[in-house]
Amino acid sequence: MAPDSTFPVPAQTPQRWTLLAVCLAALALPLSFTAGAVAVPVLARSAVASPTALAWVTNAFMLTFGSLLLAAGGLADRHGRRRMFLLGTAGFTVATAAVCLAPTLLWLDLARGLQGVAAAAALASGTAALAQGWQGPRRARVFALLGTTFGAGLALGPLLAGLLLQALGWRSVFAAGGVLTLAAFALAARALPESRGERGRLDIAGMLGFSLMLAALTLALLWLGEYGLHAGRVQLALLATLLLGGAFVCTERLHPSPLLDLSLFWQPAFLGVQLLPVATCLGYVVLLVVLPLQLLGVHGQSTTLVGLQMLALSAPMLMLPMLAARWAERVGSARLCTLGLLVCASGLYLLSRHATHPSPSQWVPLLMWVGAGTALPWGLMDGLSVSVVPVQRAGMAAGIFGTVRVAGEGIALAAVTALLAMLVDQQLHGASPASLARAGAYLASGSRDQAAALLPAMSAEQLQQVSAKALATLLRVLALLTAVCAVLLHLLLRKRKGTLAEHTA
Repeated sequence: MAPDSTFPVPAQTPQRWTLLAVCLAALALPLSFTAGAVAVPVLARSAVASPTALAWVTNAFMLTFGSLLLAAGGLADRHGRRRMFLLGTAGFTVATAAVCLAPTLLWLDLARGLQGVAAAAALASGTAALAQGWQGPRRARVFALLGTTFGAGLALGPLLAGLLLQALGWRSVFAAGGVLTLAAFALAARALPESRGERGRLDIAGMLGFSLMLAALTLALLWLGEYGLHAGRVQLALLATLLLGGAFVCTERLHPSPLLDLSLFWQPAFLGVQLLPVATCLGYVVLLVVLPLQLLGVHGQSTTLVGLQMLALSAPMLMLPMLAARWAERVGSARLCTLGLLVCASGLYLLSRHATHPSPSQWVPLLMWVGAGTALPWGLMDGLSVSVVPVQRAGMAAGIFGTVRVAGEGIALAAVTALLAMLVDQQLHGASPASLARAGAYLASGSRDQAAALLPAMSAEQLQQVSAKALATLLRVLALLTAVCAVLLHLLLRKRKGTLAEHTA
């Protein structure tokens, strides 16, 4: 008998088209994610806007995307995964057209929010459809391929975005994702079968409460970087987050068909699976936004050079996720994921030692080391996410995991940006405290010229050094947090190594 192929080969042609459609949609999402990071420095030079308004180019997409994934998963189970996937891909295409035609930054941010809504519908329904269509070892390899596709988008996205930015302008960077979702819509309309899950009462209160809680938290973190912790609006947003979080927990405990089954979080293996996207976000995903902003906007490197460095960071995603699914059969998923996070943490620490002089010759090998460490758990976590619940609840499982991943990315990005702004602020001088805080927020978002206008006593070289020192400290903090996640992951999954290895076999 011939050895089993690493890549899944569905037996039926409609399954192949279904898999291709979902993978195309998944490929569009990292392009939309990285597009904001590439476009912000350009928008900062062409539009007069606050750091918060510029941050919303990225965060509007991440906020709506993350906050609505749980709701989208539940709606897909109830009303049909094919229907929700077609609505999501079509809506994303239309929203992308609105982004490209936006006359002002406000309209651009609103259109980015609509992109996030449509992306949530497409990803949650598409993931649930794949879980419904494949079982056993084939399902694990299908999800490993999905993770590899997402990784390919992350690997090629910054370079493609940089090339499109130079050739056709920032609007073309966003348009690339719309072309992919249009193709995904056409394929799904032809081949994707309809499927449903459990149809309980729709948890409207839970959907609304969770979305508002996440919005309040993201807004608090964005304001924190610009105005500081003592600002009234920051404290009010944090208080609203706590109140909305408490209300959401009470709602879910009382609802007969809750949006989020809170009892799952008492299971160590389930907690471990949800910790994986948080860890990879801290050690990898935030770098895809933070580093281009610093290299492009603060250090003045070219878009092509920055794209090549980001390609080095993401290149391991092209191969290692698929290999990790194979290695897990012998090594164990828990051990392999822990090892990967420790490798990532060590790479972040080494990168911090060269942050004050970001030379591509020194950064490229270290960025590849960080990417390789992240790629090991990246190839395992998608399959594990739908293995902890019955297939009838695949939409909910996909929604929970996707929410933790995307909401974690949005929250982590806002938190990291706020921390970087505060680290920069501590080293600035020559202006009022309010101007220093605002200048720190501008530097954290890659807007050096706007920061220089607020700090006439500091030269461009001084601002570069201040930002670089803050970045070095930030990388050390991220290295520590990633290492802590690795230890917690080991503790949560060590008793379930055999079970998890079966899931990824």
